[in-house]
Amino acid sequence: MKNFQKYRNYLIAAGILIVGILIGNLFSGGDSETTHKDGEHEYVQDPETQLWTCSMHPQIKMEKPGNCPICGMELIPLEESSSTSESIASNEIVMTEEAIQLANIQTTVVKESNAAKEIRLLGRVQPDERRLFSQVSHIPGRIERLYVNFTGEKVYAGQKIVRIYSPELISAQKELFETIKSKDVYPQLYKASRNKLKLWKLSDKQIDAIEKSGDVQEQIDILSDHSGYVMKRNVELGDYIMEGQTLFEIANLSTVWVMFEAYESDIAWIDINDKVTFTIQALPGKTFTGKVTYVDPFVSSSTRVAKVRVEVKNPNNKLLPEMYANGLIEAEMSNVDDAIIIPKSSVLWTGKRAVVYVKVPHEKTISFVYKEIGLGADMGDYYIVESGLEAGEVVATNGVFRIDASAQLVGQKSMMNPEGGVVMTGHNHGGMDMGGEKETEGEMRSNESMDHSEMPDETDHSRMEKRLQVSKTFKGQLEKVFENYLDLKDALVKDEAAAAKKGADKLLATLKKVDMKLLTDHEAHNHWMTISKEIKSSSEAIGKTSDIEKQRGHFKHLSAHLSKGVRLFGVNKEVYEQFCPMADNNQGAYWLSIKEEINNPYMGGKMLTCGTTEATISK
Repeated sequence: MKNFQKYRNYLIAAGILIVGILIGNLFSGGDSETTHKDGEHEYVQDPETQLWTCSMHPQIKMEKPGNCPICGMELIPLEESSSTSESIASNEIVMTEEAIQLANIQTTVVKESNAAKEIRLLGRVQPDERRLFSQVSHIPGRIERLYVNFTGEKVYAGQKIVRIYSPELISAQKELFETIKSKDVYPQLYKASRNKLKLWKLSDKQIDAIEKSGDVQEQIDILSDHSGYVMKRNVELGDYIMEGQTLFEIANLSTVWVMFEAYESDIAWIDINDKVTFTIQALPGKTFTGKVTYVDPFVSSSTRVAKVRVEVKNPNNKLLPEMYANGLIEAEMSNVDDAIIIPKSSVLWTGKRAVVYVKVPHEKTISFVYKEIGLGADMGDYYIVESGLEAGEVVATNGVFRIDASAQLVGQKSMMNPEGGVVMTGHNHGGMDMGGEKETEGEMRSNESMDHSEMPDETDHSRMEKRLQVSKTFKGQLEKVFENYLDLKDALVKDEAAAAKKGADKLLATLKKVDMKLLTDHEAHNHWMTISKEIKSSSEAIGKTSDIEKQRGHFKHLSAHLSKGVRLFGVNKEVYEQFCPMADNNQGAYWLSIKEEINNPYMGGKMLTCGTTEATISK
């Protein structure tokens, strides 16, 4: 009893608490099963669509809830808000307006246009070969005096250039004096003796002076036959020269040639009489114009360029030989009218195919269809379309890779899967497990058989200029990948296949440590998703072969995609994008370096310094 009294107050308090909880539940209508922690959401599948989608990637449509196979976010129900009576073909890739905005997809109308292109050329000023002269001596003898003493001196026609002592000339003068005595009787002998002196290029004025003096001149001045600048002096004071021997080489620079170099892909665009506008680096602020007068019929086997000649008048002699020139031709391809053209950014290259996505003209639904096209000439920022498109059709020009990714996810025809069919929904983002399904054995074999060394790379590097803001941590991780890439490049420069294999393995290991979760920006996330997949594929291919030429083929593909990453995110270093026109069987290939000096990974010891620096990527 005493114990009951002791704990009575505690029992009363407990009873009051229990009654309060019961009353609270009764009035709130609450059900303990419907309460949940803050931040949790229990989604109910939409009864109409029976599908689940991703808020970041609306193109994803799954029959079961789970995580997005692209970004790993939790799926949400797909509402039947976009139902329409429009007829949608089975090969269309349907996208919502939200997906279009998130993917930043842009389109353009295919149009007809003249086949025009801006061709930029590099060249140097050269003397006009038709105005190069060799000044010779027509009289044998010994040089007693040089009136022209150095290379580069300007001379004029009729100017004294050397004085010589000539025994033959002395004999000829004596003959002239003898014939003068009898010229009334034998005029022909007199005329013949004068002509003999004329054959030695003595002027009538010089011969008249000899006759008037009546004295034999032991020395005679030789006059210049041409005006111009002395390019080379071939004699010294005291030299004995033979008849016809070259004394000086003279260049007349009143007209000069500018010899430009055109890549073989541009030669078809250049015609005789095309106008060329050019500037000279040594003469800033001045613009010159000329016309193409000659296109070399041969392409250099070493540089893969042909010479294009422009003739320019040079009245003030401002244009000097070996000055560098930058030229521009607004070229139009002859015999091509109303060409179908599309921007380069709309084209996806895969193997031997060129792929575009064409917008279907629905009233409400936004959808695209896969099309393979035939391409013609390269117009710089555009391609001429030979087949597959018509004027007026609308093609995607930005976000094309994202449309293609949607096509792959829903089993439609796509860049790497032209026959269509279901593909894996799991993605390996630089070694990160994003919760997707594992690759099937058949898909793994398909990926392993992909030979990037045979894949032409038409990546338009000039369009990848926008720098995305990412965290310092991510940029530092990418920088380590880039450093491994440089080691791999150096191994190829040294023709060391074994070292290249090790370098590729190190690059893969570093790539797995790149944390894509650091990319909170949707655009950056999607870019790195595509880029990392290609880097991984190329690096694996390099690590599986000891054939250095195959390694170099895969390295070309690796460089193209890593270049995108460096341009988009930066690597805390100034990077040079360099180009070799002879790589890949003269198709050309890019690589990245932190040194402006050319060390060619595609040619190695055969042609180590072949190539040029095409662009500089800032930190």
